[in-house]
Amino acid sequence: MNINEIFEYEVLIKECHLDSFGHVNNAVYVQLYEEARWDFITKKGFGLDVIQREQKGPVLLDLQVRFKREIKNRDLIRIQSQTKEIITPKVMILEQKILNSDGKVASEAVFTVGFFDLKLRKLIDASPEWMKAVGIR
Repeated sequence: MNINEIFEYEVLIKECHLDSFGHVNNAVYVQLYEEARWDFITKKGFGLDVIQREQKGPVLLDLQVRFKREIKNRDLIRIQSQTKEIITPKVMILEQKILNSDGKVASEAVFTVGFFDLKLRKLIDASPEWMKAVGIR
């Protein structure tokens, strides 16, 4: 299984992202990572409309975020997202990085993502459409 597609998403950091120190608030990093994930799965045909219609979609089971460099107001950042490992047919590892305006890694995150059936209220094997949406060929 080839797991190498990297998705990129750009965001301009604005005042609403900042904390009292003038850099991006730690909770905002998680929101920006989520925004990037929604962007690439929607572009790959598995957006909110599909999730609501199919009643199946991703759930976060675990997350680890590391902060390496500060991001400041009006920085244009890039978020890279890549599926790194299939743990079981139900669970995968997704890695994301935020690159600052100099292209240096400002944050790294590892997400454990499960594929969830909203009707059954449990994890199920990921659908081929979901696998395609997260870059697994």
